[in-house]
Amino acid sequence: MAQNLYSERQVNLIRESGRVVAQCLKLIGEMVAPGVTTRQIDRLVAEQLLKAGAKSPFKGYQFPGKTPFPASICASVNDVVVHGLPDDKPLKEGDLVSIDIGCIKEGYIGDSAWTFCVGTPDAEAKKLMAAGEEALYAGIKAMKPRGKLGELSKAIQTLVEGRGFSVVREYVGHGVGQSLHEEPQVPNYVSVKDMLPLLGKTLQPGMVLAVEPMVNERGPDVVSVAGQWPVRTKDGGRSVHFEHTVAVLSDRIEILTKL
Repeated sequence: MAQNLYSERQVNLIRESGRVVAQCLKLIGEMVAPGVTTRQIDRLVAEQLLKAGAKSPFKGYQFPGKTPFPASICASVNDVVVHGLPDDKPLKEGDLVSIDIGCIKEGYIGDSAWTFCVGTPDAEAKKLMAAGEEALYAGIKAMKPRGKLGELSKAIQTLVEGRGFSVVREYVGHGVGQSLHEEPQVPNYVSVKDMLPLLGKTLQPGMVLAVEPMVNERGPDVVSVAGQWPVRTKDGGRSVHFEHTVAVLSDRIEILTKL
């Protein structure tokens, strides 16, 4: 993966893709209800992207050892952490469903994810969702032009673990813009010594990052079946996923996937 530094014109193009993603997530929030299927959500997003003159960077995405990703969104329910496949199973009252959406328009990508509760969340689900969302914004708040990447990572881990939950290690945020995954990686934790060079990386103006804490109800470990896409919590606990595409500008940090 290469790291790109984007011009003001290019950030504007990423911002437009981010706006389309944010609109899709708003519609999904209005749609999620008992009986709705994640395949219906996938169709909604595909239609909205088409109307916007855009497409999904997820559909057909190639990863070694796996078949091309078959959908426009990732739909991860309950113990599925990331890369869940849309299907025809109706969502049930109390389910937690994380929807990850990308948009590529005029060659530039916006990427965002949000976790929704189907109906009314139980008390623990409320706390878990709040921890995930607040960790995302704590990480973004810790970002500063010419600051250090590790400040973002530390803020996320501190908030999540302070609430009694855990941060996934195997999957992290990333640069984004002309490709779905660019350098640098954006960890949500700081507890490994060999990460120190990455955590000390300077946030340079022109960097665009997908900041995306994945927060587990219980332990941080995840599992997946060889050749298959979905990643689940190892202990069966629920997981939430919140993500924004964020630009580092000369004088500020800007969220590009927020209406």
